[in-house]
Amino acid sequence: MTYIAKPKLHHPTLACNAIGFRRRDYEGKISTLCAGCGHDSISASIIQACWELDIEPHRVAKLSGIGCSSKTPDYFLGQSHGFNTVHGRMPSVLTGANLANRDLLYLGVSGDGDSASIGIGQFVHAIRRGVNMVYIVENNGVYGLTKGQFSATADQGSKSKKGVVNSDSPLDLVGLAMQLGATYVARGFSGDKKQLVPLIKGAITHKGAAFIDVISPCVAFNNHAGSTKSYEYVREHNEAVNRLDFIDVRAEITVDYAEGEIVDVTQHDGSIVRLRKLSADFNAHDRVKAMNYVHAAQAKGEVVTGLLYVDPDAHDLHEHFNTTEVPINRLGAKELNPGAETLAKINNSLR
Repeated sequence: MTYIAKPKLHHPTLACNAIGFRRRDYEGKISTLCAGCGHDSISASIIQACWELDIEPHRVAKLSGIGCSSKTPDYFLGQSHGFNTVHGRMPSVLTGANLANRDLLYLGVSGDGDSASIGIGQFVHAIRRGVNMVYIVENNGVYGLTKGQFSATADQGSKSKKGVVNSDSPLDLVGLAMQLGATYVARGFSGDKKQLVPLIKGAITHKGAAFIDVISPCVAFNNHAGSTKSYEYVREHNEAVNRLDFIDVRAEITVDYAEGEIVDVTQHDGSIVRLRKLSADFNAHDRVKAMNYVHAAQAKGEVVTGLLYVDPDAHDLHEHFNTTEVPINRLGAKELNPGAETLAKINNSLR
């Protein structure tokens, strides 16, 4: 329960990262989600990724909307900044915060109801504007807080726990993100931490709009026979297009070489996402081919996971707007108020 505090004492033998933090320092409150919920596994992956990247918790701003998924920021990075917005409005609040203070790492956590239904317009504009953020959707295909109705990402033909068949076409968030111009697009599975942690690490170091759709089974309402978001279904139909290593340039580079081609993707900070290709005809640098691949696999009932598209030369919203390098929240009245004469010139130029 969230009112039960975790003990602050650490065993002296627990490992520390390069900045002296233990993994426990990246945890939050005790989860109130159902036992076995995939969302808790995603929280654990976020904790692991931030610990391995030596991220200072106070440099992170985590934002969410409404839903089971949007409760999860309370369960990780307890020493970070946090803001829980209203239903579907997380992207616009995150955009405003990012414009005010570009120095923080922005982590938006949402759900398929929060982002694909009431917040779809917010999702669209945040992605197309290239906001420098990590946008994670914890996707279970149902409204878990309101007893398991289908969400907009539920596959056509899938069955609810009560046996109702979904007749609506689903929204494919990874396809939409690529179409809108996201420069880092991935899909993960909450039950595959080995793949999910490097995906999150790559997204954190990427400069631009990074989007990860994580299939996260709802054990209460969407983990039964006939569901396409269940643990069993995803494991049986998973098509992993690449295996991933994330290599931090500050540490010794060690790689377990496997059969198949290896592609290194250098991020803006010099860190490297290393792809081990499992699918011979998949290219994570070609947006159009990646979209076609995902849709073709979806037509065959396959759930494609891995890093689907990345642009290592991406630009973010601040570069588009040519904003000041000094965060706006640090500027005073002298810098923010150019005076009546300057304002008059600006207004005249727009007539």
